[in-house]
Amino acid sequence: MSIVLDASLALAWIFERPTPAEATRADRVLDEAHRVELSVPLLWHTEVANALLVGERRKIVTEAAIIDYLARLDSLPIVADSVHPAMRRNQIMALARQYGLSAYDASYLELALRKGAMLATFDRKLLEAMKSAGGCVFE
Repeated sequence: MSIVLDASLALAWIFERPTPAEATRADRVLDEAHRVELSVPLLWHTEVANALLVGERRKIVTEAAIIDYLARLDSLPIVADSVHPAMRRNQIMALARQYGLSAYDASYLELALRKGAMLATFDRKLLEAMKSAGGCVFE
C-alpha cells in the first residue's frame, strides 16, 4: 500500500485538529507510516515549512516544538516524488481545471492517481476530487 501525504494531514501531528475523528485519522496515518510508502510532491516540504513558520509567528507553536516535530518527520520514510513538476505540469493543470483545484492541490491528486496510492488529506475539496477521479482516500 502507498499513501500520498498531504501537508494538512502531516501538520495535524503538531497542530490540533478541530474534531477528535480528524485527530484519530492523523494518528492512524502515523501508525501506518513505517509499514507503507509515504509519498509527497516536491512542494510538500515548502508547504509544511510555511505552515510551521506561520504557526510560530502567531504564537501557536514554539520554535522548540517545531524542531522536535521536524526531527520526528525526518525519521519517517517520506519520499518526495522523483518526477520533476515541469514534467507533470500539463496533467496537474488539467486536473486543477477539471476539479476546480489549485495547482498545489492538483499536484497531490496527480501523484496519488499516478501511483495508484491512497490520498491522506483533510482538504475536503481535494478529497472529493480524489473520489470523483476514482481514487481511494485514507479515512
